[in-house]
Amino acid sequence: MKIKNLLIGLLCIISFPAHAELEIDITGAMREPMPIAYPKMINDGKAMGLFGVGMYADRIRDVVMADLDRSGLFRVIDDGSYIEDLTSINQRPNFIDWQAIKAHALVQSAVQETTDGKLKVELRLWDVMSGEQLQGQSYSTSKDNWRRIAHIIADTIYERLTGEKGYFDTRVVYVSESGPATRRVKRLAIMDQDGENHRFLTSGTSMALTPRFSPNMQKVTYLSFSGSAPKVYILDIESGKQELVGHFPGMTFAPVFSPDSSKLLLSFAANGNTEIYEMDLKNRTSRQLTKNPAIDTSPSYSPDGKQIVFNSDRGGNQQLYVMDADGSNVKRISFGNGRYATPVWSPRGDYIAFTKMAGGQFYIGVMHPDGSGERLLASGYLVEGPTWSPNGRVLMFFRQDRGTARKNAPVRLYTIDLTGYNERMVVTPAEGSDPAWSPLLPQ
Repeated sequence: MKIKNLLIGLLCIISFPAHAELEIDITGAMREPMPIAYPKMINDGKAMGLFGVGMYADRIRDVVMADLDRSGLFRVIDDGSYIEDLTSINQRPNFIDWQAIKAHALVQSAVQETTDGKLKVELRLWDVMSGEQLQGQSYSTSKDNWRRIAHIIADTIYERLTGEKGYFDTRVVYVSESGPATRRVKRLAIMDQDGENHRFLTSGTSMALTPRFSPNMQKVTYLSFSGSAPKVYILDIESGKQELVGHFPGMTFAPVFSPDSSKLLLSFAANGNTEIYEMDLKNRTSRQLTKNPAIDTSPSYSPDGKQIVFNSDRGGNQQLYVMDADGSNVKRISFGNGRYATPVWSPRGDYIAFTKMAGGQFYIGVMHPDGSGERLLASGYLVEGPTWSPNGRVLMFFRQDRGTARKNAPVRLYTIDLTGYNERMVVTPAEGSDPAWSPLLPQ
């Protein structure tokens, strides 16, 4: 599960210039997925046993296809309809055969075992109509990194065909929930964005809440309830080292990193009033940003760190507000019916995601930072806690349906596209809530 530093030394990327203009427009409403042909990976024919190259070829291809399918933007054509049999990575495809099955793009790939026992994976991405090569890459890495290589290949295809960075080579930290409602166990867990490589980060002896990833490091800040006192921790995902940030008076809420990871935003209640504070992690000094008798909480920085969005009931009920990073120039941005909470600024800066409560329903929505263009993407008995993929195109949140008189319905994680289409459940070993999406993993 750890990111291996040796990947940097072993990762070799060769990119070729692109001449064609095959690209999906993903800025507007959802369209039909692009049909892609992806033949089985070519292998060198050696070591075809249980742990041979053929096993890695199938596994890598399966993960790439699953990533692309899950995005909702691509449809891999069934290989039973393929006419041409590609037998070498250097073989130029007969594009008439691929045009006949209505493929727009063709993925040609190969895997072999090198003399030092590592995997060499090669990729060619073709525009079927023009016959131009869009991308060519070669990777060399240890065998236990095969899944990461698959996610990186999927990101490469996604980026070349959409014009935007991918999000498959990422991880998600969330709160794993188990046990009856009166004795709920909540512990931190981490997994790849597709639900694989799952492991727990905390034991469950203390309740863990509101994990948030550092924007530029593999670290997470979260709340822990040990006894009745909330504490804020920073956990290094790779080393497992945990650092206590500090004890705070009253009830503490929702710590979140600044874009450069040098500060934490958090809110805590003192003398019956909840305000937002900013802590410098280097010298552990804090400054109060809001000063209002209302409840101010759930802060989130803009990507450039110049502004902060938060929710407050200073106007009579929960609404969203934006202020400068020093606490000045506070402006209300939400004016729709209902109450708004848990705002999170998109990594691209163009949208703010939020939870909305209106008419007995919960909603996941987005709006522009000035409050315009509000759109509701998902709804239900309980939907809450949006978090952005690092490219700002997909949201993850948690959902709970209405239970019965005797039993609560399970809490599950879901993803949905920014367009409001392609909602999908993320399978976890136990129930899951409060997800936090990582940045792209370092290569």
